Amino acid sequence: MTFDIGDGVDSAVNYVLDNFAPLLDLIAAAIGAVTNSIQALLLAMPMSVGLAIFVLLSLWRVGFGFAALAGLSLFLVDHMGLWSAMMETLSLVLASTLVAILIGLPLGIAMARSDRVAAIVRPVLDLMQTMPAFVYLIPAAMFFGLGAVPGTIATVIFSMPPVVRLTNLGIRQVHVEFIEAGNAFGCTALQLLCKVQLPNAMPSLMAGINQTIMLSLSMVVIASMIGAGGIGNTVLTGIQRLDVGTGFEGGLAVVILAVVLDRLTQSFGKERASPWRSLFRRQVYQPEVSTATA
Repeated sequence: MTFDIGDGVDSAVNYVLDNFAPLLDLIAAAIGAVTNSIQALLLAMPMSVGLAIFVLLSLWRVGFGFAALAGLSLFLVDHMGLWSAMMETLSLVLASTLVAILIGLPLGIAMARSDRVAAIVRPVLDLMQTMPAFVYLIPAAMFFGLGAVPGTIATVIFSMPPVVRLTNLGIRQVHVEFIEAGNAFGCTALQLLCKVQLPNAMPSLMAGINQTIMLSLSMVVIASMIGAGGIGNTVLTGIQRLDVGTGFEGGLAVVILAVVLDRLTQSFGKERASPWRSLFRRQVYQPEVSTATA
């Protein structure tokens, strides 16, 4: 006896296509507006301005050494002729991460508040994380066609689990004493969440966002197979033509973008003094106190 699970899935997909076409068009229009807006902004930005923004952010959040490394690496990307492709990829990553956070953060909070919700959502997250990445391209292309929108949607589904899991974990790990203190001061549930739980869970939340960005970047490259564009097209061209040089250039651009985004997002998960503060910090004179006795 066999179970035709694939036939059941095909029937479900056809049912959605026949009965929910207006809803799918609405979702595609909303995500397309976000993706296209970010992409238009990044592509309209001159390379020198974009490079300066990355360098200044690296200098502010990480340090002089990494800022110099980021500047040289991104300058190399431009000289390989991949700056515009990298901006397209970055726009897809930012749009996917934004949508994943907007959906995943409330879901993680709901999991932290209710064990029942956590028990329901956890198997779904397991399925989303273990399903091969290429599988997401099939329903995305069937529901939304080809282009950046289905690539963004497939990327959101693939990359959302870390931000949900780590939001749940971070809120659950907040010390009971902090919550009791908030309740003692008369905090409402919303105030307790916004002023006590989320600030104390921020390192875990930023780790989840960091992992979501990294997964988005990997999935966006794969999504070039359904027309998502960006650096993924360069990698895909190298594979189709068996051109090692082209594939290596595309892979190197992806690595550079991944390293820069990873270090920047990691820095927001921890307190770090800006390298400029030591230059402008006011020195307070403290006279030496002799410990000698008369």
